[in-house]
Amino acid sequence: MSERASGYGPLHAAQQQRGGGAAYAAVLAILTLAMTGVVGLLLRQPWLFPSLGPTVMLFFESPREQSSRPLNTIVGHVVGIAAGFTCYTVFGLSGLSSAPTGGLTVSYVWAGAVAVGITTAVLSLLRLPHPPAGASTLIVALGILHTPVQLLSMVGAVLLITTVGWASNRLLIGRQKR
Repeated sequence: MSERASGYGPLHAAQQQRGGGAAYAAVLAILTLAMTGVVGLLLRQPWLFPSLGPTVMLFFESPREQSSRPLNTIVGHVVGIAAGFTCYTVFGLSGLSSAPTGGLTVSYVWAGAVAVGITTAVLSLLRLPHPPAGASTLIVALGILHTPVQLLSMVGAVLLITTVGWASNRLLIGRQKR
């Protein structure tokens, strides 16, 4: 039976080997993040931020894990961004310098901790785990990215890497076996 007939893509066998899997994950992570960075450069917006790193690592190192699924990824980051922004606002941090620039304060500590707690609870209740979303939560709650345009850029970047990650895995290693 051919790889296509079995539902596996042309790189499935290589991805299953330790060295082949490492090369597969590394090359696709580089290409996906570079593409996202180029979009950010063209738009002059922060389309490359820390939580995308662990997200693409999940996509290409563990593509069959639940937390790597597109729904988990998109919902996870959107919930994290919303929880981060809510806590950033509720804890009165609007208009202040970000925690890395102006210094960590008690309000930033609480905003970050509560926001990650909310993100964890919501994703657990929805049964849609995606741990990298916790980093997006902190990026926003700590004021690193917090304007509406920056938040939309974060969502756009998540949608882009999710689309590229899913399509790459689907094309190169085949459909998910359940």
